Formats: sequence, C-alpha cells, structure tokens
Amino acid sequence: MYAIVEIAGKQFKVEQNKYIYTHRLNGDAGSAITFDKVMLIDNSGKISVGLPNIKGASVTGKVMEHLRDEKVIVFKKKRRKGYKRKNGHRQYLSKVLIESINA
Repeated sequence: MYAIVEIAGKQFKVEQNKYIYTHRLNGDAGSAITFDKVMLIDNSGKISVGLPNIKGASVTGKVMEHLRDEKVIVFKKKRRKGYKRKNGHRQYLSKVLIESINA
C-alpha cells in the first residue's frame, strides 16, 4: 500500500513504516504530524485518485529528527574575465517516519 502526498509544496510517494526526507517541517522531534493532501492511494491494486485530493484521506507520520543535507557547491565562472565565485549550501531537512495511511 502506498500513497502520493503533497508535503510543503512537493509530492512524495510514501509507504507505511518507511522514512522520507522533506523540507524542514514545523514541530519538534518525536511529535506526530498529519498530512491531509492525499492525491492517490494504491491498496494492493485498487487505486483511488482524487480531484485534486481524496476527501477524508490522510497520512500520519512522526518527525524523527531535524537535520541538514550534504553540501552542494555552487561555482560560477566567466572565462577570460577573471570572475569566479564559489558558494556552498546545505538544505534543512526533516526525517519523517510514515506510521499509517488512512483512506
């Protein structure tokens, strides 16, 4: 059983008892969280599709921890001009354990 859920403006395929990494969510580590924007549910071959969301469906999860992603290097250069800029960025993430998918 899996579901397609919108979390913080992005769509994720979630399964029960699996972890996902999303943009930083409000809530402390260990707190429960509910996602109401469920777009699709597949229950062993039986597919339910929402227009755009399935009414009454929700996905519950638990925020395990807040962390930061690996560093991404942003390097800009213009040849023959002597212009070089190097910048780094680490995205803030939340690790979420999906506990249940409720249709």
